[in-house]
Amino acid sequence: MQVLLRRSEFRQDIGCSVCGQGFRLYWEQNSPSERATMRSIVLGELQEHHSRGQGGDQTSSAHPFDLFRLPSWTGSPKFSRKTLLAGSSRPPSDISKVVMISRRPKEPSQR
Repeated sequence: MQVLLRRSEFRQDIGCSVCGQGFRLYWEQNSPSERATMRSIVLGELQEHHSRGQGGDQTSSAHPFDLFRLPSWTGSPKFSRKTLLAGSSRPPSDISKVVMISRRPKEPSQR
C-alpha cells in the first residue's frame, strides 16, 4: 500500500523529523490501524531521503518537489496495488481480429 504526498506550507498531515518540511497525505486506506502503520513507514522513508546514500542533504531539498508516493515501489507496475485492484484484464493477444463478411444480401425488415 502506498500514500501520495505533496509538499505543503499551510495544511500539513505529517512533517519530516529531519528538516521539518510538511506534507499533505492522500490515503488509500480507510482503517485507523492501517493509517497508523503507514504513517510510521512514511516517517521512516522521509528520514531516508536525508541519508548519506541519498546524498546526505539535511534540508527540505532532499524531498521531491512534485507529488510522490511512499513507500517507494520498485517492482513491476503490473503488480502495483492500483493494477491489482483494477481487476483482471485479458492479456494482449497476438491473434488479429477477423471480420466476417457475408455475401448473402440482408433481408428487408418487416414492419
